[in-house]
Amino acid sequence: MRRGVALVCAAALVAIGVGAPAASASAAPNDRTRPNILFVLADDMAKSDLSVMPHVRALLADQGTSFSEAFVSVSLCCPSRTTILRGQYSHNTGVETNGGENGGFETAHRNGVERSTIGTWLHEAGYRTGLFGKYLNGYPDGASETFVPPGWDEFDSPTKGGNPYRQYDYNLNENGRIVHFGDAPADYGTDVYSHLASDFMTRAGRDHKPFFAFLPVYAPHNPATPPPGEGNIFPGAQAPRVPSYNEASISDKPSWLRDTPLMTPAIKARVDALYRHRIQSLQAVDAQVADLTATLQRNGQLDDTYIVFASDNGYHLGEHRLPAGKQTAYDEDVHVPFIVRGPGVPKGRTQNELVGNVDWAPTFADLAGVKPPEFVDGRSLVPLLRDGPAPEHWRDAFLLEHWREILKPGQAEARRGSPLEPPDPDQAIDETAPSRGPKVPGMHSAAVHDPAPEFHAVRTPRYLYVEYVTGAKELYDLQRDPYELHNIATTARPSLLDALHRRVDALKICRAETCRQAEAVPA
Repeated sequence: MRRGVALVCAAALVAIGVGAPAASASAAPNDRTRPNILFVLADDMAKSDLSVMPHVRALLADQGTSFSEAFVSVSLCCPSRTTILRGQYSHNTGVETNGGENGGFETAHRNGVERSTIGTWLHEAGYRTGLFGKYLNGYPDGASETFVPPGWDEFDSPTKGGNPYRQYDYNLNENGRIVHFGDAPADYGTDVYSHLASDFMTRAGRDHKPFFAFLPVYAPHNPATPPPGEGNIFPGAQAPRVPSYNEASISDKPSWLRDTPLMTPAIKARVDALYRHRIQSLQAVDAQVADLTATLQRNGQLDDTYIVFASDNGYHLGEHRLPAGKQTAYDEDVHVPFIVRGPGVPKGRTQNELVGNVDWAPTFADLAGVKPPEFVDGRSLVPLLRDGPAPEHWRDAFLLEHWREILKPGQAEARRGSPLEPPDPDQAIDETAPSRGPKVPGMHSAAVHDPAPEFHAVRTPRYLYVEYVTGAKELYDLQRDPYELHNIATTARPSLLDALHRRVDALKICRAETCRQAEAVPA
């Protein structure tokens, strides 16, 4: 265990809700009675990785409520993070990818999505707000290196210079002041962001102010640098050998995947090496959850604080013959951990309702007594965080989306060399740049498949249904086939396919209340 650890254009602006009424506080309670919120967000963490995080399990899951069916709509960092901040599906934020003309920080900034986020809602309601760690991918391209987005009383996020993905040698924009962190053990990124959050919470408590502390760490994103002294733990650990691992037959899969060869022993070894580094890097996150919980306890804040833990997307490591990455509609990429501990939240309970990252901002707003703006697509999960039966009518479908990045001439070369946004799997693992962690042998392009074509899909309690822009379709009966081995799109009854198709058509253009209506009709 770790050291001492017990731890776009005007039309686009209208479409995404810019200029819509701001969130409003409900009957204004005294600051001393309003709950605090600490939100810890991992980067590329698979749901199965919770097995190596004992503090998260003991301090959060055992002391709170876990959501077994939590999903992200776009399994990619920047679209997911924008959805988390806004409570909107990506087709409404306009942030569809990590960069280029249709994604990344530049698109979010150009579209004005930062003008109304969970940060601004809570700040305007009297909360002290802070963000510590990774913001939107590509930040601060298109703005100054000291730019602080609206709504954040404290904003400490890596800016130009260095490479925060490697946890060392990066520059931090600390509220408009650039601070360099080097290669000493004390500069390890996960620990730095957590310590900043801890100090923020302590000061807010001393001032009797309710706080919203957002801690989006980089772990276990590539290159998954282990924390100091922990580069040799979990020797021999392997990526989970689930039934879909190196899937024996993929003849029923769509063409983009169908010709993928079986993974060779060498590729399997590389996948396993990456898996070990990922779970090593998560030990720092697990320890900081323990440290932050202890800080809240010492400050007398724990009983008044909701602690939320999640990941911005999942990650595949060999499932369906895909060595490493995300960006598919398969379970390992879209299914994420989501755990809430806090006042009134039942302990040790698991909720099985279908929830997603589009719900997280309206949930935080509800916990804080704030009504979110009308443009929000998601719904508050507070009714699922209380004793008693779940609401009689809940969501029956959740939208999954995926786009290809639209690049201007020259952007591909710029992105390839940018530490602000390194290549995302399913692309080659970069083995040319120095890393503090053990070297992960590269997975070269011949061994790694391109991401899936653009798609829209729907996840229901029973089915995963995918429609690709190529015309290909996938359908899995998750009750009978939880590992998505048998694509039944060509054999399912036409009435089922028609109902799912109509659901996708409705959801992919939905906005606000029409999203909630389209989610509510069982297929």
